Amino acid sequence: MDYSPLLPLGPDTTEYRLVTEEGVGRDGRFITVAPEALTRLTDEAMHDIAHFLRPAHLTQLRSIIDDPLASPNDRFVALDLLRNANIAAGGVLPMCQDTGTAIVMGKRGRFIFTDGQDEAAIAAGVLSAYTRLNLRYSQLAPLTMWDEKNTGTNLPAQIELYAEGDEAYKFLFMAKGGGSANKSYLYQETKALLNPKRMMQFLEEKLRLIGTAACPPYHLAVVIGGTSAEHALKTAKLASAKYLDTLPTSGSMSGHGFRDVELEAEVLELTRNFGIGAQFGGRYFCHDVRVVRLPRHGASCPVAIAVSCSADRQALGKITAEGVFLEKLERDPARFLPDVEPSDVDDTVVHVDLNRPMAEIRAELSRYPVKTRLSLTGPLVVARDIAHAKIAERLDAGEPMPQYMRDHAVYYAGPAKTPEGYASGSFGPTTAGRMDSYVEKFQAAGGSHVMLAKGNRSKQVTDSCNRHGGFYLGSIGGPAARLAQDCITHVEVLEYPELGMEAVWKIQVRDFPAFIVVDDKGNDFFAEVTKPKTPLTIQLREPQLG
Repeated sequence: MDYSPLLPLGPDTTEYRLVTEEGVGRDGRFITVAPEALTRLTDEAMHDIAHFLRPAHLTQLRSIIDDPLASPNDRFVALDLLRNANIAAGGVLPMCQDTGTAIVMGKRGRFIFTDGQDEAAIAAGVLSAYTRLNLRYSQLAPLTMWDEKNTGTNLPAQIELYAEGDEAYKFLFMAKGGGSANKSYLYQETKALLNPKRMMQFLEEKLRLIGTAACPPYHLAVVIGGTSAEHALKTAKLASAKYLDTLPTSGSMSGHGFRDVELEAEVLELTRNFGIGAQFGGRYFCHDVRVVRLPRHGASCPVAIAVSCSADRQALGKITAEGVFLEKLERDPARFLPDVEPSDVDDTVVHVDLNRPMAEIRAELSRYPVKTRLSLTGPLVVARDIAHAKIAERLDAGEPMPQYMRDHAVYYAGPAKTPEGYASGSFGPTTAGRMDSYVEKFQAAGGSHVMLAKGNRSKQVTDSCNRHGGFYLGSIGGPAARLAQDCITHVEVLEYPELGMEAVWKIQVRDFPAFIVVDDKGNDFFAEVTKPKTPLTIQLREPQLG
């Protein structure tokens, strides 16, 4: 039997732009690549994926707005994400405040000659981009098992280099934020899963659990099989980035991986019926689905699930004898914007004045059902993981709840750097679920009665809100640049300035979009849409016997 790569890819049809011809030369049979060329390519890539998206992704957002079957919430979110892309393309505010972990995969051809310090040169490009641009430093260095400190550079990056090919050095650049990275799942299953009915029941259950914390609509990837658990997970990540789109669409005795395009269509239709939609109800939980089947050991059947979120940040790059090239991303997303305003998409919105006592704000919210769209104006306190941990320590020590947590709604977020002349850097919501364990304690102490973040929450939060008269408001995950430019008018540090983006902030907002997700009566919008529904309502494909 002839050798076959495990993931055999077809021709690369990507449209590239020339970055530079400098740093690339010839030395006989070899193509020489200077460290500066690797640094320049990485720097440019990290800039581009923080500000620009692929045209295909933007086309999919526009198609939601044009789809008569899309819900008003689907269309509102899609329009907000397109407007966000337009602002981010200005090159000042990144599209998401979580500018991610820098991930670089490279495949160096046998005739590519470097000084052997490729990882260091690539890391220098990451450092240059994150310190030069208005990006966020998110990497925490472990000083002891329990103590951490932000590195202040966004290093280290995840860099993986391989030897493959001839006269090209090929790259995939990604910026992976915590929201989508945390929605990577591995399930160790068995042969019993490998039939159409059981597989679809399994996927309905597991895919609903992804929820909205990673900012849908998603590019969803499902990998079935794998020579190891870690290979299944890595394949899922690559598939979510469209890196494996040119895989074969059928298998063979060589054992190579392939895409099951029919199952992709079935899973996409399955997600259309979840009711989750683009965050707050509808059809567009996913833009598209990739399903990859891999070989497996007879005693194992790993299943990996991964998503790429609304900040769909990746780009291909390459270095050849002709120069340094980077995938051409869309620099004019305005051409995808329809001639409509948000009110044309859905004008049902409740304006909430936050410049009032908390009791009045809660009384107004109590008048409306879950899924109600809101527009918030006034002060918000901003606190996320470390600030919550510090406040909890104070409560445990017998101190009172800080007054700012009693008087104001709390927004779970952490900003990117503020550009000169702007009130705020990109400042979108972080995942609410990470703060779930604090809610009961904080509400019992008189704080956190109105919370604002992204994604679904656990039942303990619903129960606490019911018991203490609290609310959880869902913010649209994704449009961090638009929130910074259009909605946030002032930012100041209240406490813990040494924590950087994890400090406690106070911000002033204007027409800040949100939805009621959990109310004071025990209702949770996501509780119903995350439950599997049986029997399945879609037509299953019959297995083909060969």
